Amino acid sequence: MFQSFEVTARPEQGPPRLAALRNEIAREGLDGFLIPRADAHQGEYVAPRDERLAWLTGFTGSAGFCAVLTNVAGVFIDGRYRTQVKAQVAVEYTPVPWPETSLSAWLKEQLPKGGKVGFDPWLHAADQIATAQKDLVNSGVELVRCGNLVDRVWPDQPPPPANPVKTHPIEFAGESADSKINRLAKALQSGGNTAAVITLPDSIMWLLNIRGSDIGYNPVAHGFAILHADGRVDLFMAPEKLTNLGDHLGDQIRIHEPDSFLSAVAELDGAVQVDLGTLPQAVADVLQGKMVDGGDPCALPKACKNPAEIAGSAEAHLRDAVAVVETLCWLDTQPPGTLTETQVVSRLENNRRKDNALQDISFDTIAGTGPNGAIMHYRVTEETDSRLDNGHILVLDSGGQYLDGTTDITRTIAIGDVGTEEKACFTRVLKGMINLSMLRWPVGLAGRDIESIAREPLWAAGQDFNHGVGHGVGAYLSVHEGPQRLSKLSHVPLQPGMILSNEPGYYREGAFGIRIENLVVVQEAPGLPGGDDERAMLTWRTLTYVPIDRRLIVVDMMTAQERGWLNAYHRDVAEKIRPRLGDQAQLWLDAATAPI
Repeated sequence: MFQSFEVTARPEQGPPRLAALRNEIAREGLDGFLIPRADAHQGEYVAPRDERLAWLTGFTGSAGFCAVLTNVAGVFIDGRYRTQVKAQVAVEYTPVPWPETSLSAWLKEQLPKGGKVGFDPWLHAADQIATAQKDLVNSGVELVRCGNLVDRVWPDQPPPPANPVKTHPIEFAGESADSKINRLAKALQSGGNTAAVITLPDSIMWLLNIRGSDIGYNPVAHGFAILHADGRVDLFMAPEKLTNLGDHLGDQIRIHEPDSFLSAVAELDGAVQVDLGTLPQAVADVLQGKMVDGGDPCALPKACKNPAEIAGSAEAHLRDAVAVVETLCWLDTQPPGTLTETQVVSRLENNRRKDNALQDISFDTIAGTGPNGAIMHYRVTEETDSRLDNGHILVLDSGGQYLDGTTDITRTIAIGDVGTEEKACFTRVLKGMINLSMLRWPVGLAGRDIESIAREPLWAAGQDFNHGVGHGVGAYLSVHEGPQRLSKLSHVPLQPGMILSNEPGYYREGAFGIRIENLVVVQEAPGLPGGDDERAMLTWRTLTYVPIDRRLIVVDMMTAQERGWLNAYHRDVAEKIRPRLGDQAQLWLDAATAPI
């Protein structure tokens, strides 16, 4: 199994670890210390060595941080984790709603007489520190650079990952590494920059057409890179990781030990392009006045997939759909009360493993039945494993990492006889997903401009959900990829080739959860007959083809247009997926895709 059901953190482990950290804080002469989720590469996902937040607090979410002071320890979590954190941290920790409450506002409240709060400059982005320091002016609260105090009290901290790197074939990449390097180098030249510093692992993987396995479920390797405007690349990565690449990297790329990264950065001349949102403060300290905040040069080109990447992703989704449909067919043959969440997860993974292109799952499968479905990023363990009882609805959110693409799909499934309230909520979520799927919009709009389309049916009923409508997805890379998002916070215009999720939801704590997710790719919208002007428009191409549970739909709540979309979608599902299925699953699919 790729996925483990082991309990990785327990609330009772937190208090003694907190006490040890406070002793270290006092020994340093500090009044507090900050523990982020991030590692030195500032990506969303971290290796076991860097799971400092989870080790200290028990909270295992993919975003957040902890601020430990002498008398209080705040765990800052966003809306996705408000329910999860309650079950994972001891009473010695205080959940803090974030970003509603900023770090600086909280520190000023907790330290009214001022104080010194330490932080590891490798683990915080430059703009995070700059924002906090600006907000703390005249407060008496000072942020102080120091060594990592958690590492000092973590006796069995895992070693840094050192897994081998492999090449990513041109048939899937669609463009050679030399071409990407030269294209981005010319952009640096035209912008007047001499170099760019790259710290995000998925950016380095994309640029050099390589993949790794330093982080679970993400085909990336840890390293840093400097892209020069003359087309050279300095790669700072342990040489033993690169022994299987042959001559793939070529003469343009020079390999260095990671320990030499900061000294190489210090020697750069001229304007150096950086992304202050991901650049570690330790690197910003060395660059000082040379920095130009022009963003990660790989981010946007990586987000706009080329035809080979889109074709690969589309094919990966079709094969992935077979595994999901076979699982749903099997699930429907099991009487309510006879299965548990881990059995569903295991069955789905085993079906995915029948595809030789599968390299890993793309995240821990979320299989939350009944009240567990209301925990947005629920991870089932041996202790939480729950039965799929009659009347439950099951949130099944999963994905695979295939050589030709990354998948992510959520379906909400009826278990036995489901109540009318759950069905009404499900239908509102479905209406929002369909309405966004049908959208055409003018070129230039960002995720924040259109994401409300998916929320409107819920808003009309006084309901909403505390996560974004959608995230970017890589091409055999990270399942969460920026800069594109369907979020109130996203200012990045959507462009053709960007792959995103469309996943509205609804969650009632202690009762049930609902989420429906398809992956979609942005494409140019065809012209309309009799159009009023020549305005360029964009639309979606759907990549995910798995039936949506018709048993949960209140048909009278849907418009004729929405029913038409769903029926057409199910016709496409049957056409694309049925020939790939076994006999029993074919019969199941025929019923599941019947028109409403």
